[in-house]
Amino acid sequence: MVDFLAGSFGARNASKRYVRRFFYALVLTFGMSPLQSATLERLSLNDMIQKSTAIVRGTVTGSHVAQQGALIYTHYTVHVTERFKGPAQASVDIVVPGGTFNNIRQSFAGTPSFRAGDDYVFFLWTGSSGLTHIIGLTQGLFALSGGPAANPIAKRAASSEVVLDPTTGRQVKDQTLTMNLSNLRSLIVKNLNGAGN
Repeated sequence: MVDFLAGSFGARNASKRYVRRFFYALVLTFGMSPLQSATLERLSLNDMIQKSTAIVRGTVTGSHVAQQGALIYTHYTVHVTERFKGPAQASVDIVVPGGTFNNIRQSFAGTPSFRAGDDYVFFLWTGSSGLTHIIGLTQGLFALSGGPAANPIAKRAASSEVVLDPTTGRQVKDQTLTMNLSNLRSLIVKNLNGAGN
């Protein structure tokens, strides 16, 4: 479960069977009551850059809720204003587990919620289901502040969930990351160029 929530959202070759098993386990474990906490694998910025299928800057323009199988998802429409990695597209549909659909509410700890007008850099992963998720829940989400300034502050808040070091398996304290958008952009470009992408 740790690998799927944090790493496998970014793993390009996740098997359908593993994904299906995870969702069944998730529904059986948490579908009847609110999830109290989640366990995440800590992802470095370099991990997120490499594992993401797309990285975009965008503004949330709207949302709707839908059910797929036994899970309810909130879909957020994001108007893309800058693309760092992945296919060129004017907008992207991002899903977050949880929401209310047909008077049934599902909630999952560690999942973000958005308002129209929010501006972010999103590290995204699209799986074989065609759904696009934020990698590592909130780990792949940098809020931009300062309005439409040329170089706003990009901030990824420390996760409030249990975070494990992928090497040792031990719990670690997640750190807030704060930098100018220009610095984040440079790190993404440098990492992708160094990896030959």
